[in-house]
Amino acid sequence: MNATIKLENVKHFPVLLDEVISIISPLYGGTFIDCTFGQGGYSKKILESSRNKIFAIDRDLSSLKIAKQFKKKFKNRFEFENKRFSEILNTEKKINNLKGIIFDLGYSTTQIKDPKKGLSFNTKGKLNMQMGLNNFSADDIINKLDQREIYYIFKIFGEENYSKLITKKIIDFRKNKNLETEDLVNIINNVKKNKFSKIHNSTKVFQALRIIVNNEISELIYGLINSFKLLPIGGMIVIITFHSIEDRIVKFFLKNYSENKNLSRYLPLKTEKKNLFKLVQKKPIIPSENERKINPASRSAKLRYGFKLNNNSDFSEFLKKFSYLLDVEALGKKIWEKLYYLLC
Repeated sequence: MNATIKLENVKHFPVLLDEVISIISPLYGGTFIDCTFGQGGYSKKILESSRNKIFAIDRDLSSLKIAKQFKKKFKNRFEFENKRFSEILNTEKKINNLKGIIFDLGYSTTQIKDPKKGLSFNTKGKLNMQMGLNNFSADDIINKLDQREIYYIFKIFGEENYSKLITKKIIDFRKNKNLETEDLVNIINNVKKNKFSKIHNSTKVFQALRIIVNNEISELIYGLINSFKLLPIGGMIVIITFHSIEDRIVKFFLKNYSENKNLSRYLPLKTEKKNLFKLVQKKPIIPSENERKINPASRSAKLRYGFKLNNNSDFSEFLKKFSYLLDVEALGKKIWEKLYYLLC
């Protein structure tokens, strides 16, 4: 059934679109970077003002078709590069009059419905989850890593309470043959058959696999750091997250570098820290009730944003804070090294 889906007819709704436009519109009259171009929802709205230009990035090569349509319509007001947003400093084009950088960390309906990507629980066949410019797939993770490594991926990236039992069942199953998507879903359903949950049984495991296959942790961390380096003072960074791990990273990045902290109000600050951001509001913006009804996939979205105040860029504390996540992500390098060795 999935193979017959006409992806061009799948409707995608840009999350918190009105809120994003409301935030960035005072800066209109320059260039905005859309780090997750996808179906072009944010870019299209921003380009409605003839004063604006868009530089778009997406690792998913399927976005190229839409990007070509944008280029034909908007001419020199639109540029696109197929790359990871962590590589934002290595663009081929010179970006002038940069005003803001936008990240939408969610997956489009088109991507989720694409059977080749294998992001859906309803997909059949070999596990994948590659979004483009990848070194390995979910199939490699599930069928090549050992029990302890898979357990940590599920536990840390999926925050899955049943990681231990699910992983044991996976190892038992693959003694006879490699797991495919439906096999993994069946294992998870059997482990959690008597457990009530508001979300699909496989949600957390699929999240974990997607994160490690696409290096989402390092992509986000270095995407934020490099975006800060690229932004001029006064420029804005806008990020929409969809799960708790993403939001913790973004919240720390903006909040930690926008306030001076002291252990006691009776002690002087040891070092006067220059804030990197100005936050207009500390709490995230979330979708309205109406948007959640129209687009249920928006229910977990959180929007955070900040204005750059200075060029100081010591992010050692940021990297140290989330080093444990980067360590788990590094398990994927074992797969890449094995594949590289076989190819050589």
